[in-house]
Amino acid sequence: MTALTAYAPTQDSRFNEAQTWSAFGASWSSAERKTLECCAIRIETADVRTFVFRCPDFVALAFEPGQFITLSLTIDGQSQSRCYTLSSTPTRPFSFAITVKRVPGGPVSNWLHDHLEVGSRLLATGPAGIFTPVGHPQRKLLYLSAGSGVTPLMAMTRAAFDLGSDPDIAFVHSARTPQDIIFRDELAHLQAAQRHLKVFAICEASGAEADWQGPVGRLDLALLERLVPDFREREVFTCGPQGYMGAVQRTLREGGFDLSHYHQESFTIGSPTAFVETVPTTASDALFTITLARSGKVFSMPGDQTVLTAAKRAGAIVPSSCGQGLCGTCKTALLDGQVEMQHAGGIRQREIDRGFRLLCCSKPTSDLVLDL
Repeated sequence: MTALTAYAPTQDSRFNEAQTWSAFGASWSSAERKTLECCAIRIETADVRTFVFRCPDFVALAFEPGQFITLSLTIDGQSQSRCYTLSSTPTRPFSFAITVKRVPGGPVSNWLHDHLEVGSRLLATGPAGIFTPVGHPQRKLLYLSAGSGVTPLMAMTRAAFDLGSDPDIAFVHSARTPQDIIFRDELAHLQAAQRHLKVFAICEASGAEADWQGPVGRLDLALLERLVPDFREREVFTCGPQGYMGAVQRTLREGGFDLSHYHQESFTIGSPTAFVETVPTTASDALFTITLARSGKVFSMPGDQTVLTAAKRAGAIVPSSCGQGLCGTCKTALLDGQVEMQHAGGIRQREIDRGFRLLCCSKPTSDLVLDL
């Protein structure tokens, strides 16, 4: 008999390389607005729907799995912008999907659920965000999600399947009841098709499914140890409500996990990352001249304001969303001049090196020329 050799899966390096994802379509700058047309709507659960979009001219666009786009809407005469993670995979670049949970009192989520139809068109900016596997070590992966936080991790899982890379992924999702598990059937299908994908669901209650066989309760260290005994060896990606992500961090820390391998998606600000160019000190009451190269608009502003605030006060149209240096929507090329920028992860060092800045968290330290 031929001896069987144990198969040890390795993370396919293509999954971690930016050029993999840029190969699927034209670059879509996070500062560029595009018109998207809704081409399909899918009901996922009682309060979650997936909206599928395409470019009206059928252009294929590149993005990285886990990134988000920013929708711009006018609802009851008020301009609204919201960031939504792309739940679709960049390996299928002719359509783009967001999966939206109806939020009580949420103007945008409720409008999408109640009014968006197949054929509707809206404006979107993006993609943006650094919650992706790109550029991280080639390790086994642990995806931890709760509720609609499953969306970026679903995009990553779908992408891995389409690439045929079959990385070692443990996917642990938390939901209120089995009926609230988003993508439940698809995740089961993907698990059956991929040798090294393991999917686990934890529900707070069994709900109407009396024969639910999965864990009931909430994720804690004992349960994590049982489901994913080697979690300390994995690169962890987490997305969900803020309280859930805080609990996950505490659990991992309690279990001796190295948090340098921990990543989370959140649209709330954390510890800002400072980027400060070396410039001469300037009097705080100095005024700087800001020139917008494309529109020709010129205005003055003090050094204690952000460029975004001053530009909007001057009537400039600048795409923006979070206002905290996190989402990347206001990323703009700085053609001349210098700024002090403190961001929260919405821009990468390679983009800074290419001259881009986030206007919402940049203050001028000289006259500026912007690509606007």
